[in-house]
Amino acid sequence: MASLKADFDELIRRIESGREFAHASFEPIFYLVFPPSELLEAKRLMPAWKAKLTNAGWQVETFSIAEEIADILQKAPLRKVWMEADRKAPLAWDRTNASLANALTAQGRLQARLDERLSALEGRSSTIMLVTDLEALHPYMRIGAIEAQLQGKFHVPTVFFYPGARTGKTRLKFLGFYPEDGNYRSVHVGG
Repeated sequence: MASLKADFDELIRRIESGREFAHASFEPIFYLVFPPSELLEAKRLMPAWKAKLTNAGWQVETFSIAEEIADILQKAPLRKVWMEADRKAPLAWDRTNASLANALTAQGRLQARLDERLSALEGRSSTIMLVTDLEALHPYMRIGAIEAQLQGKFHVPTVFFYPGARTGKTRLKFLGFYPEDGNYRSVHVGG
């Protein structure tokens, strides 16, 4: 099994060589796929990876899914209602998760934030975007639901750090237990 460090180095080589036009996309979308059991190791390596990219001449931008979700839910108009409902029925996970997922997807809130960041980076050729903390999407949604809606918006290399498993050249299993999804627009390394 390849190490995270070796997979990251391979990913950077692929980014630097650029994307070819493929049947589904030529946008610079890349996934570093790693087993969920290596999630903490990936987080531990993140500062070193950012430094390596910076030393190679990249301007590194980070989009933390966890931070964005926390901000959206903290500012949600229904937050007080959710808190009270949680006090009354703390084990009603299905209802709670559905409400929180709706807060993230209604009007494309989370998607809009990523779109805004990507738009701000357009034309900055030495910039790379790292999308981290994808595990925070569980149990609300998967990244494919967001990425698919942003077709044509990826103008700088964008790397999604994906805790999951590859089940084929273009298929991924989020966190290793969700049903597999096809993802034909991106280059997958690792997993």
